[in-house]
Amino acid sequence: MAAVKKGGLGRGLDALFADVPVKEPEIEKPSVARKAAAPEDEKDRVKYIKIHDIMPNANQPRKTFNEEKIEELAASIKEHGIIQPIVVRKKSKGYEIVAGERRWRAAMKAELKQVPCLIRELDDEQNMLIAIIENMQREDLNPIEEAEGLHQMIETFGMTQEQVSKSVGKSRPYITNSLRLLKLPEYIRGSIAEGKLSAGHGRTLITLTDEEARKKLWNKILEEGLSVRETEKLASTEAKPKKKTPLKKKKNPDVARVEEELKEVLGTKVTINNKGNKGSIEIEYYSKDELERLLEMLKTLA
Repeated sequence: MAAVKKGGLGRGLDALFADVPVKEPEIEKPSVARKAAAPEDEKDRVKYIKIHDIMPNANQPRKTFNEEKIEELAASIKEHGIIQPIVVRKKSKGYEIVAGERRWRAAMKAELKQVPCLIRELDDEQNMLIAIIENMQREDLNPIEEAEGLHQMIETFGMTQEQVSKSVGKSRPYITNSLRLLKLPEYIRGSIAEGKLSAGHGRTLITLTDEEARKKLWNKILEEGLSVRETEKLASTEAKPKKKTPLKKKKNPDVARVEEELKEVLGTKVTINNKGNKGSIEIEYYSKDELERLLEMLKTLA
């Protein structure tokens, strides 16, 4: 597991994502003095790069892109161009996106040949961390993508939850609650990722240990549009241990036969409680008249 590098993000995200005015490349040839200064200045200058020389970030935490929003952005780019440059890093072949994949996708749809870029020198660790943090700061991730990104920071780079908390500007409880969503079964995670359930619904469903009860409540939320508060109430009811109904002992068939015979003779329900060689006979009556009738019958047997 790789250790976290101190100061790995350099000047920080403020410097990385600062708005840089997009200017067309100058036509005039630079002087010798400007050539000497170019390598140092290049990192803060906008460079136009062919769009097909750019590839998506392999460690992009964002898995889903709203196609309708991409189309809207593409229309805006056709009209006004790209206002904010895409941040990239140099690869052996071409460039990899660090931040701005949505703009790059929209530019492809807008059929741009080249796009304005800021080139940064970043290693794999810095690249992944910036991709996660940038998306979280812009609230571009759904709760499951966010949880997976945080988990990746911990598992891949050996960061503690406290370090992650400071990196993304979220509280420690927020990080803990977000990571808990990954314990949910796939069908519930999918509903959260699609926006059908909120993270609050997900955290409530985690409290149910009975999978059948959890799935039943999940279906109810989707079908009836339950709020988180309503879900919590139902979940607390389901979580209470249910009293087990004691199993009735199967009656001896001989005893059951005698009970039936006595019922026919006396005309009322008769129960025989048999305990080894001992027992009792219960004869039920439902009125004073019926009691007197039974007493007269029993007297004739004496």
